[in-house]
Amino acid sequence: MIIKKIFSPTTSIISLFIIILFSNIVSKSDENNIKYYSKDEGILSIMYHRFNENKYPSTNIKIDIFKEHINIIKNSNYNFHNPNNFEEKFSIPKLKKEILITIDDAFESFYTEAWPYLSENKIPFILFVSTEPVGKKGYMTWKQIKEVEKNDFAYIGHHSHTHEYLIDVSNEDFILDIETANKIFLRELGYVPSLFSYPFGEYSKFMKDYISKNFKYAFGQHSGVIDLNKDKFELPRFPINEKYGEIKRFKSIINYFPLEYKKILPEEKQLFENTNPPNFKVEFFKEQKNLSNINCYSNEGDVWEKSKTSFANNSLTIEFREPFKPRRGRINCSLNDNGKWRWFGVQFPIKEN
Repeated sequence: MIIKKIFSPTTSIISLFIIILFSNIVSKSDENNIKYYSKDEGILSIMYHRFNENKYPSTNIKIDIFKEHINIIKNSNYNFHNPNNFEEKFSIPKLKKEILITIDDAFESFYTEAWPYLSENKIPFILFVSTEPVGKKGYMTWKQIKEVEKNDFAYIGHHSHTHEYLIDVSNEDFILDIETANKIFLRELGYVPSLFSYPFGEYSKFMKDYISKNFKYAFGQHSGVIDLNKDKFELPRFPINEKYGEIKRFKSIINYFPLEYKKILPEEKQLFENTNPPNFKVEFFKEQKNLSNINCYSNEGDVWEKSKTSFANNSLTIEFREPFKPRRGRINCSLNDNGKWRWFGVQFPIKEN
């Protein structure tokens, strides 16, 4: 009877549907990397939140500093990347690096402080919107978002509904949050944005697989430069705030280039007690020169120190000093490639016991 119940026609159809659904998710994830050494100059994405909200220094940038950032980019040899062309340009080697501006959360200060300047100068950007706070104190309204959205140099991105720590909720609640936002975007804008940004840059493998099935690209908050080999659903950005937006540092950031790799492990970025610290490995292309120059730093134990690295067969491994502490662990690696600095970073959300 149990066997008949398990293999009843209805259950078999459901099981087949689940298998097909999972296969589609896996195949979509497998498409993420091109897997050839491309010499892609890349798209360097930088991330802002608040503007002239000085009581929030960890997410704020002073508007005069922001304008100076824009002028530094203008005076450099790099162009701004229009996100409306992101899909078209992602899968081809860029002969000249471009800079992508992103703004998370749609705070009101973006609209009052940064938007007039970006609009006047037609600087392209992505505004990632969480739908639940829209219209509340300190956030933009849908009228303001629509005003921004109608411009061809602006793109509205998806940033969930609640902007909670979604990695901490159940899988069902995570999906419900995304679907709730989808309905609101559809009602307010007439479409669901195809570019997604993980709140706090945190995601599990389940979250990433779900996002890969429902969006075209997704951005985190780990540093690095986008190239055509980067995972479409783990795209890096350099977070900028009062501390990390200092002019000298900003000039260094925009001069970083991609460090291309074939594969990075573990695939599951969320760490648990039995997987912390992780077995970390990066496989590079054999064409990449000067790998012996790579330096990595990691913050296990909440202390940033130079990582203990080793190389074998074009692969980098790190032996961590101790487990990472909640809430996030990070690794940043840089390579002096004959005077051209290449960079990539990884973020690990840590599951608290």
